[in-house]
Amino acid sequence: MTAETSQTLDRGLRVLKLLADTDHGLTVTELSLKLGVNRTVVYRLLATLEQHALIRRDLGGRARVGLGVLRLGRQVHPLVREAAMPALRSLAEDIGATAHLTLVDGADALAVAVVEPTWTDYHVAYRAGFRHPLDRGAAGKAILAARQRPMTDPGFTLTHGELEAGACGAAAPLLGVTGVEGSVGVVMLADVVPERVGARVVEAAREVADALR
Repeated sequence: MTAETSQTLDRGLRVLKLLADTDHGLTVTELSLKLGVNRTVVYRLLATLEQHALIRRDLGGRARVGLGVLRLGRQVHPLVREAAMPALRSLAEDIGATAHLTLVDGADALAVAVVEPTWTDYHVAYRAGFRHPLDRGAAGKAILAARQRPMTDPGFTLTHGELEAGACGAAAPLLGVTGVEGSVGVVMLADVVPERVGARVVEAAREVADALR
């Protein structure tokens, strides 16, 4: 900590990060141990965050991320989209297929950025805002694969005709980006995904992840 920073704000942000990294919430005692401060300090931090709906406490007293973060999150998509565009543009032009960045939105996969190739005679029309279940299509299945193997690189996922007849897709998950769960991929009109596409979407996913860190 430097003289120009706020210790209280720093601790509050650390609380939010700790809660964002767990699905089961944390108790005051657990937070106290992780932050290295006494329980009274944690109670005060939680009370302040709760006033702004940034955290909530269940009947067992465990603190979890609150719905107030959704209001902040509405501004995240434009920032993520801007950071991802160079890698998506390069991917679309290189492969000659529609490239997309997809993020988790509840139980759905939501396309937040899409780039179509400029030199092809035809390509799949795929628009930002398009959503589909996580368990259908390469984009969602790549995200689910990363959930199932969080400590390893799950590589890429291929699908055929799951979202549109005659179209196939390839996608790789974003890895190592705190607070962002998504994938980068391409969708094309083809019977078989060319061999080099899988490695190329993995590379693009890494480029986007690096831009978001």
